[in-house]
Amino acid sequence: MYDVIIIGGGPAGLNAAMLLGRSRRKVVVFDSGKPRNRWSQNMNGFLSSDGMDPREFIQKGRAELAKYEVELVDVVIESATYTKGEFVVNDEHGKVYRSRKLLLATGLKDRLPELEGVEELYGKSVHHCPYCDGWESRDKAIAVYGRERKGIGQALAMKNWSDDVTLYTDGTDSLRHDDLELLERNGVKVQREKIVRLEGEDGALQHIVLGNGEKRPQQAMFFSLGTKQQSDLGEQLGCEFTNKGVIKTRRQQHSNIPGLFVAGDAARDMQMVIVAAAEGAKAGVAINMELQQEDRK
Repeated sequence: MYDVIIIGGGPAGLNAAMLLGRSRRKVVVFDSGKPRNRWSQNMNGFLSSDGMDPREFIQKGRAELAKYEVELVDVVIESATYTKGEFVVNDEHGKVYRSRKLLLATGLKDRLPELEGVEELYGKSVHHCPYCDGWESRDKAIAVYGRERKGIGQALAMKNWSDDVTLYTDGTDSLRHDDLELLERNGVKVQREKIVRLEGEDGALQHIVLGNGEKRPQQAMFFSLGTKQQSDLGEQLGCEFTNKGVIKTRRQQHSNIPGLFVAGDAARDMQMVIVAAAEGAKAGVAINMELQQEDRK
């Protein structure tokens, strides 16, 4: 019986494990090895670690946990149940683990544009988060991908980083007259033609090829097509979700299930590495305080 099982070995899970390990709790962290930012070359916006390779960041965090005797297991957890104050989880090999508390730090997956060439460029010159990668794209020819009317807000936001911003609606024509006026007033160009493919070299976007044969020079692309949960464990356990598909959390990362906490991108908050780590720390303290109260005689 563990005090705490943590599912997810990213910044939220590892930071929670550190606080709980320092609190002398018996903790195990399960990691599938598929973090949301595994395509990225750099992790930005994290004080003291700005620009670090995300893989190096995780390796460093795991190494720091060794002195606290936190167990790290590289395996996928496939199911989880909660009954009478006890959590039971099963890994992909059928092994069973039990704990008093459970923290989900399983993260999200981004929905990529369905464009030829996008996977080779994703995380290098095609991005979803301007706060993570906007600085590296500053003053470049930036494309924003958004079908129908979905790219308007991001296209306007990207003017913060470059004067050369073009909104691509990929063959859709749903922009209203006032949308077009707003974009024009703010210097955002609009391209409605269907996109055939993205062209680049060594991860650097060079051209967007359109259905009419035109090759438009672009150096970066940003998109925001929503996300989905990396894991269905929250659904299995009966968590409440927002209309954006993230798990609802209360004060100090509590879910609606007693003893179940959620931190990082899987929970409702700003989706950045430094925020995920902070939520993990909050959850770690809250879990330990809950355990302390239960253990008092």
